[in-house]
Amino acid sequence: MHAKDPKQTWEEYRAEELAAIAPLLERLGFTLDERQKHLGGERYLMRAVTTTSGQKLILTGRRASDGMRVVIKATRDTAGAAELQHERVCRRILQEINFAYDTFHSPEEILFTVQDGFTISVQAFVEQERPFLERPLKEQFAFALRAFKAQESAHASTYNHLRLVQKTFDTKDAAGYLRMFTSFGASAEAGQFLETHKETIEQYCGFLTHTDFVPHNFRIAGDTMYLLDHSSLRFGNKYEGWARFLNFMALYNPALEAALVQYVADNRTPEESLSLRLMRVYRLGEIIWYYKNTLLKSSGNLLQLNQARVDFWSQVLDSQLSARLLADEVRASYIKTRDALRSDDEKERQVDLH
Repeated sequence: MHAKDPKQTWEEYRAEELAAIAPLLERLGFTLDERQKHLGGERYLMRAVTTTSGQKLILTGRRASDGMRVVIKATRDTAGAAELQHERVCRRILQEINFAYDTFHSPEEILFTVQDGFTISVQAFVEQERPFLERPLKEQFAFALRAFKAQESAHASTYNHLRLVQKTFDTKDAAGYLRMFTSFGASAEAGQFLETHKETIEQYCGFLTHTDFVPHNFRIAGDTMYLLDHSSLRFGNKYEGWARFLNFMALYNPALEAALVQYVADNRTPEESLSLRLMRVYRLGEIIWYYKNTLLKSSGNLLQLNQARVDFWSQVLDSQLSARLLADEVRASYIKTRDALRSDDEKERQVDLH
């Protein structure tokens, strides 16, 4: 008997869980939207590759009593339930740590409960006038910089600070970054670059950083940025969050990437610019590792697309090792390939991710 492919496994899991959760949510006073974009497209690949994370459904719906839009995270998976509990604790602790001089805003919690084997987290849906990438460059720059400065204001610089955050948040030092990078199987040149400058990596550790700080993990209402994903917070190098964001913008908004790189060069020490490059190399090694691991789990257009992704991010990595921005023609060529190979479901899902 042939093993099920990852997509089939995810679709069966999704159908079973939706059938079980819908009537439970109705009893709790919530109705689900007919279309659930977060469950389609390439969502299944994340579970197939990152097997250490838990399974959960991310759903959209409304509170029946007043029609309020909500986001619902639900799971019967043990690891998934632990992630939801951990994320809730992270939201609470961020409001309490006395060395975070600027607080993070979170969507209103409507309900958190464990019933019928499900752990369920319901939060208010944050309405925003327009997506982050559709705002003027000046606004994007201001919001991003303010968010990074808020993270940097939380610095675990004393033993008492470290003892407090280690109870809740993951922590990573230079040795931890180097060990993890080795597991990515990245190029020897990239590994040597990090090893040569490990003291610079360590110099800027101990800061709160969001390891997946990209537009689909925050929303902006008025002048307030709301953080949607608290599970990706940890204390590590202050530029890890910058690195994830700038690598994303290398593809989606190179003008913002260039502006933020220039800001660090103009306003901070040369060592901080180097630290940013080091973290960008680290995170690029990770994303290349991710897409390489999808190749055996993909076929047809998706296989071609994921190979193109490996090639593209490898070129971004080369540009960082050479301390230069990516050539526009490389980006344009990849975007053309990506748009031709993406499935319709994935294109629809991506609308909400930017």
